[in-house]
Amino acid sequence: MVSEKKKESVLAGFRAFLMRGNVVDLAVAVVIGAAFTNIVNSMVKGIISPMVGAIGTKSLDGYTSCLKGPCDVDAQGNPVGVNILWGSVLNAALTFLITAAVVYFLMVLPMAKYLARQEARRKAREGVQELVEVTELEVLKEIRDNLVAQRTGSVDGTVQPRSGGPA
Repeated sequence: MVSEKKKESVLAGFRAFLMRGNVVDLAVAVVIGAAFTNIVNSMVKGIISPMVGAIGTKSLDGYTSCLKGPCDVDAQGNPVGVNILWGSVLNAALTFLITAAVVYFLMVLPMAKYLARQEARRKAREGVQELVEVTELEVLKEIRDNLVAQRTGSVDGTVQPRSGGPA
């Protein structure tokens, strides 16, 4: 009986952990990130890389330098010597820069501009609402001043002594 309660509490704790907002948000972010990765990779592979390939070479992977010779492949297909594959490193770096540029210029920058416009509109609406509230406050002050003036017989709201009484 004790082990059943312990199992229930462990399962309840695990369920609570999974249902916390940040864990669910993280899971959604991972799924969206995976889908977004496919979009970015397709854009780089289908649009950007062919444009770069039209200017230069399509693949940098073939560029190497021989550090210790002879840099060849033996009969079994194993490399001989010490070969530095700097072309693949350069290719990875360029792919990263191109991917970062695509993400920034085609997705981050337009979204930032959109959010800035939305924020400006929200602030403008708040400014109009604040102006209306200030105007209403001014009208209420004028009404109060007029009521005070009517009661005291004064135009500017100051109390004036009544005639005929002790001064």
